[in-house]
Amino acid sequence: MRLYANQLSDHLQSNLASIYLIAGDETLLVDECCQAVRKAAAARGHTERQVLTVEPGFDWNTLQGAVQSLSLFSSKRLVELRLVAGVPNENGAKLLSELASCLQDVLLLISAGRLDKRTQNSRWVQALEVAGVVVLVYPPEASALPRWIAQRMRARGLMPERGVAELLAYHFEGNLLGAAQEVDKLAVLHGAAAVSLDDMREDLSDNARFSVFTLVDTCLRGEFASVQRILASLRGDGTEPILILRVLAREARSLAQITTRLSRGERESQVLQSFGVWPRRRALVTQALRRNDADGWHRVLRQAARADKILKGRLPGDIWQELQCLTLAICGRYANACALTERG
Repeated sequence: MRLYANQLSDHLQSNLASIYLIAGDETLLVDECCQAVRKAAAARGHTERQVLTVEPGFDWNTLQGAVQSLSLFSSKRLVELRLVAGVPNENGAKLLSELASCLQDVLLLISAGRLDKRTQNSRWVQALEVAGVVVLVYPPEASALPRWIAQRMRARGLMPERGVAELLAYHFEGNLLGAAQEVDKLAVLHGAAAVSLDDMREDLSDNARFSVFTLVDTCLRGEFASVQRILASLRGDGTEPILILRVLAREARSLAQITTRLSRGERESQVLQSFGVWPRRRALVTQALRRNDADGWHRVLRQAARADKILKGRLPGDIWQELQCLTLAICGRYANACALTERG
């Protein structure tokens, strides 16, 4: 059987297979799926647990001995196999295929990173899928992130008011663990209560004072002097340039795509909504859009591409100076950015 992460809870309410493979590159979601299986297994008598970690040099006979040995403390056991080194080698894959259909009084829980299509169709994964359950874990798309956050907040007794989940999604896109930790913190601070945008702004202002997201919003406002102070602070704090570039490039790409669609005569409100620009940010984004036409924002995007090549060593240059040029361009000072690039 093959399931997605959001289907696992319903499955475990009435079923418990002898083997589970949970795979994905979002550690938080993989861990939570594994915890759900552990809880269901414990409720059904699998009270003895053994954890094996597959690293270079792992002896696969250890796994065979673990699933075949007699329990010391209970009649049912849970054996966890963590594939931190990637997919199993030839011996491991063969053993997993053989064990899939012959487990008795043992639940085998395997966790792994993302499996590509070739691995998903391999013999060992198909054997596990026939004998048990393969759970493929994918992070929520950006458009679905606010809904994911809102559901998580409600599960902890919080009642997010309109715009709260969107604000958190903006600040934590690409960082589910950070979003989950923020929700947990809100639950501690507010308990089972409503959470307003005013609550969030006060809370996030402390956490995001020198964040890349603050940098982006300041760029959109065109406040070049403040942008340079924030950029210098991020550099001093040891923020990786790749994180700054990723967020700036994403914003520039969105602005270029939005202006292109607006130039075709599409309604601004509909275009902004389709790009997930929540109402509280629309004035900020609109302010930036007025500074450039589609060609102008595509020039900014090319500036981001140049910075990416310098970051990867494909062009000579100083990445921090390139980030300064890019922020200049987003602020609407493209001529200044070009002059700075030429001097560099």
